[in-house]
Amino acid sequence: MPTIATLLAFAAIATGLVITPGPNTLYMLSRAITQGPVAGLISLAGVVTGFFFYMFAAAFGLTAIVFAVPYAYDALRFAGVIYLLWLAFDAIRPGGKSPFQIRSLPVASPRRLYGMGLLTNLLNPKIAIFYLALLPSFIDPERSVLTQSLVLGVMHILISISINTVLACAAGSVAGFLATRPRWLLAQRWIMASMIGTLAVRMAMESRR
Repeated sequence: MPTIATLLAFAAIATGLVITPGPNTLYMLSRAITQGPVAGLISLAGVVTGFFFYMFAAAFGLTAIVFAVPYAYDALRFAGVIYLLWLAFDAIRPGGKSPFQIRSLPVASPRRLYGMGLLTNLLNPKIAIFYLALLPSFIDPERSVLTQSLVLGVMHILISISINTVLACAAGSVAGFLATRPRWLLAQRWIMASMIGTLAVRMAMESRR
């Protein structure tokens, strides 16, 4: 099992990533804004299915890598740092967007909503990098890698479900509120970039376990 400190740190970064603009969040919120909360939740179900696929693939793959390749842990840790720094920059770069900016999409059936949510997640490089590069940064190679991977993966999924369910139900109201307040949209992006950048620095300064 991961330590309490590790769980809290991972929960903080997982929360920041969930509410940082990305293909999954943009698709889910766009559907919720266009078709209503139920459409957003169906899309979220597809996204969550993709999370489970990546979680199990990463959990069993990481177990093999950490035991087979010396210093694999450090290599993956620094890959995670680079990934976080890129996300921080991507959130504040010129032309960056908030997930709450309104986008219009054609009406889709429940089956299509679920399928597109799943496909969007499976083809999302950010999620692949998250599970293969960032998640290992919170794993202690001296403990059970498989158990830690599964626990952290489930935590990420539960955080994603909790936050995105609230966002899907409130998307229309929040989008309408922020549409007339561009400074709030900009502030949201900078806050997320600051959180992610701080965690990236913390990870980079950690000594090898």
